Amino acid sequence: MGIFSRTRDIIAANFNELLDKADDPSKMIRMIILEMEETLVEVRASAARTIADQKEMHRHTVKLDKLQADWADKAQLALSKDREDLARAALVERKKAADMADQLKTEITVLDDALRAYEIDIEKLQTRLREARSRQTAIAARLESAENRVKLRTLLASERVDEAMARFDQLERRVDYAEGRADALGLADGTKNPPSLADEINALAGQDKIDEELEAMKAALKGEATKEA
Repeated sequence: MGIFSRTRDIIAANFNELLDKADDPSKMIRMIILEMEETLVEVRASAARTIADQKEMHRHTVKLDKLQADWADKAQLALSKDREDLARAALVERKKAADMADQLKTEITVLDDALRAYEIDIEKLQTRLREARSRQTAIAARLESAENRVKLRTLLASERVDEAMARFDQLERRVDYAEGRADALGLADGTKNPPSLADEINALAGQDKIDEELEAMKAALKGEATKEA
């Protein structure tokens, strides 16, 4: 495939369609980027060769222009010496140099058109390459996210999570048992924590209520004794 045909195919490629059809989108986008990078290198190399050819042709045209002037001077000299035959031959050589210069100038014009085409293709390739690299970054991020979700769901669905939670339950039961033993030992040796201020005030209120009930019962008993007397 020629460099121009390959470049046109890449520029016209539909990334979305290629990725939709690919079994491995990340692998496909890497292949696309590699192909574009290689093509870009080739296009730039071709442009460099074209520029070199153009410069060489310019040098030749300068030499041919000087050669034309030289043959013109020789023709003029021969004619001044009444050597029309030599003047005619010199003018023939001058025409040959002029024809070669015109041909080179035509080829330089063709190379100018080729260079403009190369410039346009390089700009388009660079744009497509940036697009592909951006797509590669997005695909890589989506792939990593999907893989992480799969790992997480696999972990949550595995027995290892259940086993870990069961171990936590066992540890909590052991802590409860240790705290229970500490509380029981405190009850046995009378070292239970002293009541708080709120507990003492609530106890006083409860005592007052008991005293009131006791006085009421005494009054009731005294009233019944008076009736019997």
